[in-house]
Amino acid sequence: MLADSHCHLNYKGLAEEQQAVLQRARARGVTAMLNIATRESEWDDVLATAEREPDVWATVGIHPHEADQHAHVDTVRLVERARHPRVVGIGESGLDYFYDHSDRGKQQASFRAHIAAAREAGVPIVVHTRDAEDDTAAILRDELGKGAFTGVIHCFTGTKAFSDVAIDLGFYISISGIVTFKNARDLQETASQLPIERLLVETDAPFLAPVPHRGKTGEPAFVADTAAFLAELRGEKVEYLQEATARNFHALFTKTGA
Repeated sequence: MLADSHCHLNYKGLAEEQQAVLQRARARGVTAMLNIATRESEWDDVLATAEREPDVWATVGIHPHEADQHAHVDTVRLVERARHPRVVGIGESGLDYFYDHSDRGKQQASFRAHIAAAREAGVPIVVHTRDAEDDTAAILRDELGKGAFTGVIHCFTGTKAFSDVAIDLGFYISISGIVTFKNARDLQETASQLPIERLLVETDAPFLAPVPHRGKTGEPAFVADTAAFLAELRGEKVEYLQEATARNFHALFTKTGA
């Protein structure tokens, strides 16, 4: 068992040979992949892949980079699409103050609309946060005061303090191939201490290919390399970490077991 909790199978670099990409992942033991949407124009393609492939599921959502162009995507629209049995999460959504491709106020409004959709639809939210830990934590806390929801901080590169906050709020932490990079010492230290019951692994393919594939187009098969590195870092058997993170994936994204 091995789950890639976050990939973009319909992005350039993977879409052109999607079947071969999926076969390579399965050959390395990947039994579940979550195909993530970042803009409304992707929703149908992402969902079509999930409908066609029994080990692939989908999300619907708007990346914070796209918030300015998607003010019309509200909670109602997201919930409507989340009723589909192959849509198991909302996102990715959140805050990105590193690039600021969208107005911060619009990012925050979109984030809250996604959280409300996750709450109403009863599915997790997939959170993107970069250079925005304080605001992300504040919004999550505030929204939890309005009613329960859960989710994952994807491609985690934040501080140990933020990981503690996220876990205290009931969230999972997903580690990408960045953890294998030589300059990721702080992330490695944090990842080594994360509770196994809240840990996920991902590729964010076609981005962030881990060592020894760095510089190549990322693909879900490479989640096996990230898992192996993480297991060694944590002093755990790789089979244990693979199975634990796969169980966590299905425990969080409960619709994958339906």
